[in-house]
Amino acid sequence: MSNDPKSTSGIPIKVVYGPEDVARGTAGERPGEYPFTRGIYPTMYRGRLWTFRQYAGYGTAEETNARFRELLRAGQSGLSVAFDLPTQMGYDSDSPMAEGEVGRVGVAIDTVDDLARVFEGIPLDQVSTSMTINATAAILLAMYIVVAEERGIGRNRLRGTVQNDVLKEYIARGTYIFPPEPSLRLVTDVFAFVVREGMPFNPISISGYHMREAGCTAVQEIAFTFANAIEYLDRALAAGIAVDDIAPRISFFFAAHNDLFEEVAKFRAARRLWARIVRERYGGSDASCRLRFHTQTGGSTLTAQQPLNNVVRVAIQGLAAVLGGTQSLHTNAYDEALSLPTAASARLALRTQQILAYESGVANTVDPLAGSYYVEYLTEALERQAEQLLEEVAARGGAARAIEQGVFQEAIGRAAYAYQQAVERGEVVVVGVNRFVEEEQAEVPPGPDYSALAEVQRRRVKEARRRRDRRAWEESLERVRAAARSEGEPLMPAILEAVRARATVGEISDALREVWGTFRASAAAATGSAGSFRA
Repeated sequence: MSNDPKSTSGIPIKVVYGPEDVARGTAGERPGEYPFTRGIYPTMYRGRLWTFRQYAGYGTAEETNARFRELLRAGQSGLSVAFDLPTQMGYDSDSPMAEGEVGRVGVAIDTVDDLARVFEGIPLDQVSTSMTINATAAILLAMYIVVAEERGIGRNRLRGTVQNDVLKEYIARGTYIFPPEPSLRLVTDVFAFVVREGMPFNPISISGYHMREAGCTAVQEIAFTFANAIEYLDRALAAGIAVDDIAPRISFFFAAHNDLFEEVAKFRAARRLWARIVRERYGGSDASCRLRFHTQTGGSTLTAQQPLNNVVRVAIQGLAAVLGGTQSLHTNAYDEALSLPTAASARLALRTQQILAYESGVANTVDPLAGSYYVEYLTEALERQAEQLLEEVAARGGAARAIEQGVFQEAIGRAAYAYQQAVERGEVVVVGVNRFVEEEQAEVPPGPDYSALAEVQRRRVKEARRRRDRRAWEESLERVRAAARSEGEPLMPAILEAVRARATVGEISDALREVWGTFRASAAAATGSAGSFRA
Protein backbone atom coordinates (compact mmCIF):
# COMPACT_ATOMS: atom_id res chain seq x y z
CA MET A 1 0.00 0.00 0.00
CA SER A 2 1.30 3.46 -0.88
CA ASN A 3 2.49 5.67 1.99
CA ASP A 4 1.89 8.80 -0.06
CA PRO A 5 -0.11 11.47 1.75
CA LYS A 6 -3.54 12.22 0.38
CA SER A 7 -5.45 15.38 -0.37
CA THR A 8 -8.59 16.05 1.63
CA SER A 9 -10.55 14.28 -1.14
CA GLY A 10 -8.34 11.21 -0.84
CA ILE A 11 -6.24 11.82 -3.97
CA PRO A 12 -2.75 10.30 -3.39
CA ILE A 13 -0.02 12.95 -3.60
CA LYS A 14 3.42 12.09 -5.03
CA VAL A 15 6.67 13.69 -3.93
CA VAL A 16 7.05 15.59 -7.20
CA TYR A 17 5.08 16.12 -10.41
CA GLY A 18 6.21 16.54 -14.01
CA PRO A 19 4.73 16.85 -17.49
CA GLU A 20 4.03 13.11 -17.61
CA ASP A 21 1.41 13.59 -14.86
CA VAL A 22 -0.68 16.07 -16.86
CA ALA A 23 -2.93 14.74 -19.64
CA ARG A 24 -4.00 18.03 -21.17
CA GLY A 25 -3.02 21.04 -19.08
CA THR A 26 -4.20 24.55 -19.85
CA ALA A 27 -1.25 26.00 -21.77
CA GLY A 28 -3.43 26.41 -24.87
CA GLU A 29 -6.34 28.04 -23.01
CA ARG A 30 -6.95 31.73 -22.43
CA PRO A 31 -8.94 33.32 -19.60
CA GLY A 32 -12.35 34.48 -20.72
CA GLU A 33 -12.64 31.75 -23.34
CA TYR A 34 -14.46 28.41 -23.27
CA PRO A 35 -14.03 26.18 -21.22
CA PHE A 36 -13.01 28.94 -18.78
CA THR A 37 -10.62 26.80 -16.72
CA ARG A 38 -8.36 29.82 -16.29
CA GLY A 39 -11.09 32.31 -15.43
CA ILE A 40 -14.36 33.62 -16.82
CA TYR A 41 -13.03 37.07 -17.85
CA PRO A 42 -9.95 37.88 -19.96
CA THR A 43 -8.31 40.16 -17.39
CA MET A 44 -10.03 38.94 -14.19
CA TYR A 45 -8.85 41.04 -11.22
CA ARG A 46 -6.73 43.34 -13.40
CA GLY A 47 -10.03 44.68 -14.69
CA ARG A 48 -12.06 44.47 -11.48
CA LEU A 49 -11.38 42.96 -8.08
CA TRP A 50 -13.67 40.36 -6.59
CA THR A 51 -16.53 41.71 -4.46
CA PHE A 52 -15.73 41.96 -0.75
CA ARG A 53 -19.01 40.58 0.54
CA GLN A 54 -18.96 39.99 4.29
CA TYR A 55 -21.95 38.03 5.60
CA ALA A 56 -23.67 39.79 8.51
CA GLY A 57 -26.98 39.96 10.29
CA TYR A 58 -28.10 39.45 13.84
CA GLY A 59 -30.59 40.71 16.37
CA THR A 60 -32.77 43.56 15.32
CA ALA A 61 -32.87 45.31 11.97
CA GLU A 62 -31.20 48.37 13.52
CA GLU A 63 -28.22 46.33 14.78
CA THR A 64 -27.76 44.73 11.37
CA ASN A 65 -28.04 48.12 9.68
CA ALA A 66 -25.32 49.49 11.96
CA ARG A 67 -22.99 46.57 11.11
CA PHE A 68 -23.66 47.02 7.37
CA ARG A 69 -22.86 50.72 7.57
CA GLU A 70 -19.64 50.01 9.44
CA LEU A 71 -18.56 47.41 6.88
CA LEU A 72 -19.36 49.75 3.98
CA ARG A 73 -17.31 52.51 5.64
CA ALA A 74 -14.46 50.02 6.07
CA GLY A 75 -14.44 49.31 2.32
CA GLN A 76 -16.84 46.43 1.81
CA SER A 77 -18.28 46.47 -1.72
CA GLY A 78 -21.38 44.26 -1.35
CA LEU A 79 -23.86 43.30 1.36
CA SER A 80 -24.79 39.79 2.47
CA VAL A 81 -27.73 39.29 4.82
CA ALA A 82 -28.02 36.52 7.42
CA PHE A 83 -31.57 35.79 8.61
CA ASP A 84 -32.59 34.17 11.88
CA LEU A 85 -34.02 30.65 11.90
CA PRO A 86 -37.68 31.66 12.30
CA THR A 87 -37.40 33.84 9.18
CA GLN A 88 -35.72 30.99 7.30
CA MET A 89 -38.43 28.54 8.40
CA GLY A 90 -41.41 30.83 7.75
CA TYR A 91 -42.39 31.65 11.34
CA ASP A 92 -43.05 35.09 12.80
CA SER A 93 -41.23 36.25 15.91
CA ASP A 94 -44.36 35.81 18.05
CA SER A 95 -44.93 32.22 16.94
CA PRO A 96 -44.41 29.50 19.59
CA MET A 97 -42.12 27.85 17.02
CA ALA A 98 -39.80 30.89 17.19
CA GLU A 99 -39.36 30.76 20.97
CA GLY A 100 -35.69 31.11 21.90
CA GLU A 101 -34.51 31.62 18.32
CA VAL A 102 -35.48 35.21 17.46
CA GLY A 103 -32.44 37.13 16.21
CA ARG A 104 -29.92 34.49 17.27
CA VAL A 105 -28.22 33.43 14.03
CA GLY A 106 -29.31 36.34 11.86
CA VAL A 107 -31.67 39.27 11.68
CA ALA A 108 -35.35 38.78 12.51
CA ILE A 109 -37.63 39.81 9.62
CA ASP A 110 -41.39 39.63 10.05
CA THR A 111 -42.69 42.39 7.75
CA VAL A 112 -41.40 44.44 4.87
CA ASP A 113 -40.92 47.29 7.34
CA ASP A 114 -38.30 45.23 9.19
CA LEU A 115 -36.37 44.78 5.96
CA ALA A 116 -36.67 48.52 5.28
CA ARG A 117 -34.98 49.15 8.65
CA VAL A 118 -32.12 46.79 7.70
CA PHE A 119 -31.37 48.96 4.65
CA GLU A 120 -32.15 52.38 6.15
CA GLY A 121 -29.84 54.97 4.60
CA ILE A 122 -28.23 52.43 2.23
CA PRO A 123 -28.71 53.20 -1.50
CA LEU A 124 -30.16 49.97 -2.86
CA ASP A 125 -29.47 50.99 -6.45
CA GLN A 126 -25.75 51.45 -5.67
CA VAL A 127 -24.92 48.25 -3.77
CA SER A 128 -25.41 44.60 -4.58
CA THR A 129 -27.15 42.54 -1.93
CA SER A 130 -26.97 38.81 -1.33
CA MET A 131 -29.70 37.23 0.79
CA THR A 132 -28.97 33.82 2.28
CA ILE A 133 -32.51 32.51 2.36
CA ASN A 134 -34.04 29.42 0.79
CA ALA A 135 -37.48 28.08 1.74
CA THR A 136 -38.81 31.65 2.11
CA ALA A 137 -36.61 33.13 -0.64
CA ALA A 138 -39.55 34.25 -2.80
CA ILE A 139 -41.04 36.17 0.15
CA LEU A 140 -37.77 37.93 1.06
CA LEU A 141 -37.08 38.81 -2.58
CA ALA A 142 -40.59 40.29 -2.78
CA MET A 143 -39.91 42.30 0.37
CA TYR A 144 -36.62 43.62 -1.05
CA ILE A 145 -38.43 44.71 -4.22
CA VAL A 146 -41.17 46.45 -2.21
CA VAL A 147 -38.63 48.24 0.01
CA ALA A 148 -37.00 49.56 -3.16
CA GLU A 149 -40.23 50.54 -4.92
CA GLU A 150 -41.44 52.43 -1.83
CA ARG A 151 -38.22 54.46 -2.13
CA GLY A 152 -38.81 55.08 -5.83
CA ILE A 153 -36.21 52.55 -7.02
CA GLY A 154 -37.33 50.27 -9.86
CA ARG A 155 -36.65 46.55 -9.67
CA ASN A 156 -34.59 46.83 -12.86
CA ARG A 157 -32.00 48.78 -10.82
CA LEU A 158 -31.57 46.17 -8.08
CA ARG A 159 -28.43 44.03 -8.17
CA GLY A 160 -27.73 41.00 -6.07
CA THR A 161 -28.51 37.37 -5.39
CA VAL A 162 -31.12 35.41 -3.51
CA GLN A 163 -29.84 31.97 -2.50
CA ASN A 164 -33.11 30.11 -3.22
CA ASP A 165 -31.35 26.71 -3.25
CA VAL A 166 -33.83 24.44 -1.52
CA LEU A 167 -32.36 21.10 -2.66
CA LYS A 168 -29.29 21.48 -0.49
CA GLU A 169 -31.63 22.10 2.46
CA TYR A 170 -32.95 18.55 2.13
CA ILE A 171 -29.35 17.32 1.88
CA ALA A 172 -27.41 19.27 4.47
CA ARG A 173 -29.15 22.05 6.41
CA GLY A 174 -32.78 21.18 7.09
CA THR A 175 -34.40 24.62 6.78
CA TYR A 176 -36.98 23.38 4.30
CA ILE A 177 -40.72 23.90 4.75
CA PHE A 178 -42.66 22.35 1.88
CA PRO A 179 -42.30 19.00 0.09
CA PRO A 180 -39.73 18.96 -2.73
CA GLU A 181 -42.09 19.33 -5.69
CA PRO A 182 -43.88 22.54 -4.59
CA SER A 183 -40.55 23.84 -3.30
CA LEU A 184 -39.05 23.36 -6.75
CA ARG A 185 -42.08 25.05 -8.28
CA LEU A 186 -41.44 28.07 -6.06
CA VAL A 187 -37.76 28.14 -7.04
CA THR A 188 -38.66 28.00 -10.74
CA ASP A 189 -41.27 30.72 -10.28
CA VAL A 190 -38.57 33.04 -8.93
CA PHE A 191 -36.49 32.21 -12.02
CA ALA A 192 -39.36 33.10 -14.34
CA PHE A 193 -40.15 36.32 -12.46
CA VAL A 194 -36.58 37.65 -12.56
CA VAL A 195 -36.22 36.79 -16.25
CA ARG A 196 -39.64 38.23 -17.14
CA GLU A 197 -38.97 41.47 -15.23
CA GLY A 198 -35.47 41.90 -16.66
CA MET A 199 -33.96 42.24 -13.19
CA PRO A 200 -30.13 42.27 -12.99
CA PHE A 201 -30.48 39.84 -10.10
CA ASN A 202 -29.31 36.25 -9.66
CA PRO A 203 -32.43 34.21 -8.79
CA ILE A 204 -30.39 31.38 -7.27
CA SER A 205 -27.01 30.70 -5.71
CA ILE A 206 -26.50 26.95 -5.88
CA SER A 207 -24.56 26.02 -2.80
CA GLY A 208 -21.86 23.46 -2.30
CA TYR A 209 -20.77 25.35 0.80
CA HIS A 210 -23.30 23.84 3.18
CA MET A 211 -22.63 20.31 1.97
CA ARG A 212 -18.90 20.90 2.50
CA GLU A 213 -19.62 22.25 5.97
CA ALA A 214 -21.62 19.07 6.65
CA GLY A 215 -18.53 17.01 5.84
CA CYS A 216 -18.38 16.22 2.13
CA THR A 217 -15.11 16.14 0.20
CA ALA A 218 -14.03 18.62 -2.47
CA VAL A 219 -14.98 16.09 -5.18
CA GLN A 220 -18.43 15.60 -3.67
CA GLU A 221 -18.82 19.38 -3.31
CA ILE A 222 -18.41 19.84 -7.06
CA ALA A 223 -20.50 16.83 -8.08
CA PHE A 224 -23.43 17.27 -5.71
CA THR A 225 -23.64 21.01 -6.40
CA PHE A 226 -23.74 20.44 -10.14
CA ALA A 227 -26.27 17.60 -9.76
CA ASN A 228 -28.57 20.09 -8.06
CA ALA A 229 -27.82 22.69 -10.73
CA ILE A 230 -28.81 20.26 -13.48
CA GLU A 231 -32.08 19.57 -11.67
CA TYR A 232 -32.83 23.29 -11.48
CA LEU A 233 -31.94 23.90 -15.12
CA ASP A 234 -34.08 20.97 -16.25
CA ARG A 235 -37.01 22.39 -14.26
CA ALA A 236 -36.49 25.85 -15.74
CA LEU A 237 -36.46 24.53 -19.30
CA ALA A 238 -39.57 22.46 -18.61
CA ALA A 239 -41.27 25.67 -17.47
CA GLY A 240 -40.49 27.29 -20.81
CA ILE A 241 -37.46 29.36 -19.82
CA ALA A 242 -34.69 29.36 -22.43
CA VAL A 243 -31.28 28.17 -21.28
CA ASP A 244 -29.59 31.41 -22.38
CA ASP A 245 -32.14 33.42 -20.41
CA ILE A 246 -31.57 31.61 -17.12
CA ALA A 247 -28.09 30.02 -17.11
CA PRO A 248 -26.18 33.36 -17.15
CA ARG A 249 -28.18 34.34 -14.04
CA ILE A 250 -27.25 31.23 -12.06
CA SER A 251 -24.53 31.77 -9.50
CA PHE A 252 -22.78 29.27 -7.27
CA PHE A 253 -21.53 29.27 -3.70
CA PHE A 254 -18.51 27.21 -2.69
CA ALA A 255 -16.39 26.71 0.41
CA ALA A 256 -12.66 27.29 0.68
CA HIS A 257 -10.86 24.95 3.06
CA ASN A 258 -7.25 24.52 4.13
CA ASP A 259 -5.75 22.26 1.44
CA LEU A 260 -4.52 25.20 -0.60
CA PHE A 261 -3.64 23.54 -3.90
CA GLU A 262 -6.60 21.17 -3.93
CA GLU A 263 -8.95 24.08 -3.30
CA VAL A 264 -7.45 26.13 -6.15
CA ALA A 265 -7.70 23.09 -8.43
CA LYS A 266 -11.29 22.50 -7.28
CA PHE A 267 -12.38 25.92 -8.55
CA ARG A 268 -10.55 25.47 -11.85
CA ALA A 269 -12.02 21.98 -12.33
CA ALA A 270 -15.51 23.21 -11.47
CA ARG A 271 -15.32 25.98 -14.06
CA ARG A 272 -14.30 23.58 -16.81
CA LEU A 273 -16.79 20.88 -15.89
CA TRP A 274 -19.72 23.32 -15.65
CA ALA A 275 -18.83 24.86 -19.03
CA ARG A 276 -18.87 21.43 -20.63
CA ILE A 277 -22.17 20.47 -18.97
CA VAL A 278 -23.95 23.60 -20.19
CA ARG A 279 -22.49 23.40 -23.72
CA GLU A 280 -22.88 19.66 -24.28
CA ARG A 281 -26.15 19.03 -22.41
CA TYR A 282 -28.04 22.26 -23.10
CA GLY A 283 -26.31 23.92 -26.06
CA GLY A 284 -25.72 27.06 -24.01
CA SER A 285 -23.83 30.11 -25.25
CA ASP A 286 -20.50 31.21 -23.78
CA ALA A 287 -22.37 33.51 -21.37
CA SER A 288 -24.36 30.53 -20.12
CA CYS A 289 -21.23 28.41 -19.71
CA ARG A 290 -19.44 30.81 -17.37
CA LEU A 291 -19.34 29.56 -13.79
CA ARG A 292 -19.76 32.59 -11.53
CA PHE A 293 -19.32 31.86 -7.85
CA HIS A 294 -19.11 33.31 -4.38
CA THR A 295 -16.74 31.76 -1.87
CA GLN A 296 -16.85 31.65 1.91
CA THR A 297 -13.99 30.41 4.02
CA GLY A 298 -14.78 27.22 5.90
CA GLY A 299 -16.69 27.76 9.10
CA SER A 300 -16.22 24.11 10.05
CA THR A 301 -12.44 24.55 9.96
CA LEU A 302 -12.48 27.19 12.70
CA THR A 303 -11.53 26.02 16.16
CA ALA A 304 -12.61 27.25 19.57
CA GLN A 305 -9.19 26.19 20.84
CA GLN A 306 -6.51 28.83 20.22
CA PRO A 307 -8.96 30.91 18.17
CA LEU A 308 -6.29 33.33 16.91
CA ASN A 309 -4.99 30.43 14.77
CA ASN A 310 -8.16 30.93 12.73
CA VAL A 311 -6.77 34.20 11.39
CA VAL A 312 -4.12 32.16 9.55
CA ARG A 313 -6.61 29.54 8.37
CA VAL A 314 -8.91 32.21 6.96
CA ALA A 315 -6.02 33.92 5.15
CA ILE A 316 -4.97 30.64 3.49
CA GLN A 317 -8.55 29.86 2.49
CA GLY A 318 -9.12 33.35 1.15
CA LEU A 319 -5.90 33.03 -0.86
CA ALA A 320 -7.16 29.75 -2.34
CA ALA A 321 -10.43 31.39 -3.39
CA VAL A 322 -8.64 34.27 -5.09
CA LEU A 323 -6.05 32.06 -6.81
CA GLY A 324 -9.02 29.95 -7.94
CA GLY A 325 -10.79 32.93 -9.53
CA THR A 326 -13.77 33.66 -7.25
CA GLN A 327 -16.16 36.50 -8.11
CA SER A 328 -16.93 37.43 -4.50
CA LEU A 329 -15.59 36.41 -1.13
CA HIS A 330 -16.56 36.28 2.54
CA THR A 331 -13.74 35.74 5.00
CA ASN A 332 -14.82 34.41 8.39
CA ALA A 333 -14.01 36.15 11.64
CA TYR A 334 -11.57 34.28 13.86
CA ASP A 335 -13.94 34.17 16.85
CA GLU A 336 -16.92 32.59 15.07
CA ALA A 337 -16.33 29.22 16.74
CA LEU A 338 -17.05 30.98 20.05
CA SER A 339 -19.79 33.49 19.34
CA LEU A 340 -21.15 35.98 16.86
CA PRO A 341 -18.23 38.01 15.48
CA THR A 342 -17.33 41.18 17.31
CA ALA A 343 -17.04 44.42 15.34
CA ALA A 344 -13.24 44.20 15.64
CA SER A 345 -13.01 40.59 14.39
CA ALA A 346 -15.40 41.32 11.51
CA ARG A 347 -13.21 44.27 10.51
CA LEU A 348 -10.07 42.10 10.64
CA ALA A 349 -11.77 39.53 8.40
CA LEU A 350 -12.46 42.27 5.85
CA ARG A 351 -8.89 43.59 6.19
CA THR A 352 -7.67 40.07 5.33
CA GLN A 353 -9.35 40.37 1.93
CA GLN A 354 -7.99 43.88 1.42
CA ILE A 355 -4.43 42.74 2.17
CA LEU A 356 -4.85 39.92 -0.35
CA ALA A 357 -6.18 42.38 -2.92
CA TYR A 358 -3.76 45.26 -2.46
CA GLU A 359 -0.58 43.89 -0.87
CA SER A 360 -0.06 40.26 -1.88
CA GLY A 361 0.26 40.71 -5.65
CA VAL A 362 -2.13 37.81 -6.39
CA ALA A 363 -4.45 40.10 -8.36
CA ASN A 364 -1.73 41.23 -10.77
CA THR A 365 -2.03 38.35 -13.22
CA VAL A 366 -4.72 35.86 -14.16
CA ASP A 367 -4.63 32.23 -12.97
CA PRO A 368 -1.06 32.44 -11.65
CA LEU A 369 -0.85 28.73 -10.76
CA ALA A 370 -1.62 27.57 -14.32
CA GLY A 371 1.17 25.39 -15.64
CA SER A 372 2.04 23.99 -12.23
CA TYR A 373 2.25 20.25 -12.89
CA TYR A 374 0.76 19.58 -9.45
CA VAL A 375 -2.15 22.01 -9.81
CA GLU A 376 -2.91 20.83 -13.36
CA TYR A 377 -2.83 17.20 -12.19
CA LEU A 378 -5.23 17.97 -9.31
CA THR A 379 -7.51 19.94 -11.64
CA GLU A 380 -7.81 16.96 -13.98
CA ALA A 381 -8.25 14.45 -11.15
CA LEU A 382 -10.98 16.47 -9.45
CA GLU A 383 -12.83 17.07 -12.72
CA ARG A 384 -12.67 13.38 -13.65
CA GLN A 385 -13.84 12.14 -10.25
CA ALA A 386 -16.62 14.72 -9.98
CA GLU A 387 -17.86 13.78 -13.45
CA GLN A 388 -17.97 10.12 -12.41
CA LEU A 389 -20.12 11.00 -9.39
CA LEU A 390 -22.42 13.06 -11.61
CA GLU A 391 -22.93 10.06 -13.85
CA GLU A 392 -23.93 8.01 -10.81
CA VAL A 393 -26.47 10.67 -9.80
CA ALA A 394 -27.91 10.60 -13.31
CA ALA A 395 -28.22 6.81 -13.05
CA ARG A 396 -30.26 7.32 -9.87
CA GLY A 397 -32.71 9.54 -11.76
CA GLY A 398 -31.21 12.93 -10.98
CA ALA A 399 -30.71 15.03 -7.85
CA ALA A 400 -34.29 15.17 -6.61
CA ARG A 401 -34.64 11.39 -6.81
CA ALA A 402 -31.22 10.83 -5.20
CA ILE A 403 -32.21 13.12 -2.33
CA GLU A 404 -35.42 11.14 -1.82
CA GLN A 405 -33.32 7.98 -1.64
CA GLY A 406 -30.96 9.58 0.88
CA VAL A 407 -27.82 8.84 -1.11
CA PHE A 408 -26.32 12.35 -0.86
CA GLN A 409 -27.05 12.48 2.84
CA GLU A 410 -25.43 9.13 3.56
CA ALA A 411 -22.39 9.86 1.40
CA ILE A 412 -21.75 13.14 3.20
CA GLY A 413 -22.26 11.48 6.58
CA ARG A 414 -19.71 8.81 5.74
CA ALA A 415 -17.17 11.40 4.54
CA ALA A 416 -17.64 13.46 7.70
CA TYR A 417 -17.25 10.35 9.88
CA ALA A 418 -14.09 9.25 8.06
CA TYR A 419 -12.56 12.71 8.52
CA GLN A 420 -13.39 12.83 12.23
CA GLN A 421 -11.88 9.39 12.72
CA ALA A 422 -8.69 10.55 10.98
CA VAL A 423 -8.50 13.58 13.30
CA GLU A 424 -9.01 11.42 16.37
CA ARG A 425 -6.30 8.98 15.23
CA GLY A 426 -3.94 11.91 14.63
CA GLU A 427 -3.64 11.17 10.92
CA VAL A 428 -5.06 14.60 10.15
CA VAL A 429 -3.44 17.34 12.22
CA VAL A 430 -5.55 20.21 13.53
CA VAL A 431 -3.21 22.64 15.23
CA GLY A 432 -4.30 23.39 18.77
CA VAL A 433 -6.82 20.54 18.79
CA ASN A 434 -4.92 17.25 18.41
CA ARG A 435 -1.36 18.60 18.26
CA PHE A 436 0.41 21.60 19.78
CA VAL A 437 -2.30 21.71 22.40
CA GLU A 438 -2.18 24.25 25.22
CA GLU A 439 -4.11 24.54 28.44
CA GLU A 440 -6.30 27.56 27.95
CA GLN A 441 -9.68 29.01 28.65
CA ALA A 442 -11.17 30.80 25.67
CA GLU A 443 -12.94 34.02 26.53
CA VAL A 444 -16.46 34.13 25.15
CA PRO A 445 -17.65 37.71 24.70
CA PRO A 446 -21.07 38.46 26.16
CA GLY A 447 -23.89 38.21 23.64
CA PRO A 448 -26.97 40.38 23.28
CA ASP A 449 -30.03 39.98 25.48
CA TYR A 450 -32.08 37.80 23.15
CA SER A 451 -35.14 37.79 25.37
CA ALA A 452 -35.34 41.60 25.23
CA LEU A 453 -34.68 41.54 21.50
CA ALA A 454 -37.47 39.01 20.94
CA GLU A 455 -39.89 41.13 22.96
CA VAL A 456 -39.10 44.19 20.79
CA GLN A 457 -39.75 42.14 17.67
CA ARG A 458 -43.00 40.69 19.02
CA ARG A 459 -44.29 44.20 19.77
CA ARG A 460 -43.36 45.33 16.28
CA VAL A 461 -45.20 42.53 14.52
CA LYS A 462 -48.25 43.08 16.72
CA GLU A 463 -48.27 46.80 15.85
CA ALA A 464 -47.82 46.04 12.15
CA ARG A 465 -50.89 43.81 12.22
CA ARG A 466 -52.90 46.50 13.98
CA ARG A 467 -52.05 49.21 11.43
CA ARG A 468 -52.69 47.37 8.18
CA ASP A 469 -55.84 47.29 6.05
CA ARG A 470 -57.43 44.02 7.14
CA ARG A 471 -59.50 43.53 4.01
CA ALA A 472 -56.56 44.08 1.65
CA TRP A 473 -54.48 41.70 3.80
CA GLU A 474 -57.11 38.94 3.74
CA GLU A 475 -57.67 39.27 -0.01
CA SER A 476 -53.95 39.18 -0.74
CA LEU A 477 -53.43 35.97 1.24
CA GLU A 478 -56.36 34.33 -0.51
CA ARG A 479 -54.69 35.18 -3.82
CA VAL A 480 -51.51 33.47 -2.57
CA ARG A 481 -53.54 30.35 -1.73
CA ALA A 482 -55.31 30.43 -5.08
CA ALA A 483 -52.02 30.73 -6.98
CA ALA A 484 -50.58 27.83 -4.97
CA ARG A 485 -53.66 25.67 -5.72
CA SER A 486 -53.47 26.40 -9.43
CA GLU A 487 -51.56 24.28 -11.91
CA GLY A 488 -49.22 26.94 -13.18
CA GLU A 489 -50.30 30.44 -12.14
CA PRO A 490 -47.26 32.60 -11.25
CA LEU A 491 -46.76 32.91 -7.50
CA MET A 492 -44.54 36.00 -7.28
CA PRO A 493 -47.24 38.58 -8.22
CA ALA A 494 -49.51 37.28 -5.44
CA ILE A 495 -46.63 37.23 -2.93
CA LEU A 496 -45.68 40.79 -3.86
CA GLU A 497 -49.26 41.92 -3.32
CA ALA A 498 -49.33 40.23 0.10
CA VAL A 499 -46.07 41.92 1.08
CA ARG A 500 -47.46 45.33 0.09
CA ALA A 501 -50.53 44.59 2.24
CA ARG A 502 -48.10 44.01 5.18
CA ALA A 503 -48.67 40.29 5.40
CA THR A 504 -45.87 38.77 7.45
CA VAL A 505 -43.32 36.14 6.48
CA GLY A 506 -45.17 33.67 8.71
CA GLU A 507 -48.61 34.47 7.30
CA ILE A 508 -47.52 34.09 3.69
CA SER A 509 -45.70 30.86 4.57
CA ASP A 510 -48.82 29.60 6.39
CA ALA A 511 -50.96 30.32 3.32
CA LEU A 512 -48.63 28.11 1.29
CA ARG A 513 -48.50 25.48 4.04
CA GLU A 514 -52.29 25.24 3.95
CA VAL A 515 -52.13 24.23 0.29
CA TRP A 516 -48.85 22.33 0.03
CA GLY A 517 -48.36 20.90 3.51
CA THR A 518 -44.95 20.49 5.12
CA PHE A 519 -42.11 18.05 4.56
CA ARG A 520 -40.84 15.50 7.08
CA ALA A 521 -37.69 13.55 6.24
CA SER A 522 -38.34 9.81 6.26
CA ALA A 523 -36.11 7.26 7.95
CA ALA A 524 -35.48 5.73 4.54
CA ALA A 525 -34.11 9.02 3.18
CA ALA A 526 -31.87 9.38 6.21
CA THR A 527 -30.33 5.93 5.71
CA GLY A 528 -30.38 5.44 1.96
CA SER A 529 -27.90 3.34 0.04
CA ALA A 530 -25.06 5.55 -1.11
CA GLY A 531 -23.34 2.86 -3.13
CA SER A 532 -20.10 4.19 -4.62
CA PHE A 533 -21.00 7.69 -3.41
CA ARG A 534 -19.36 6.60 -0.17
CA ALA A 535 -16.20 8.28 0.97
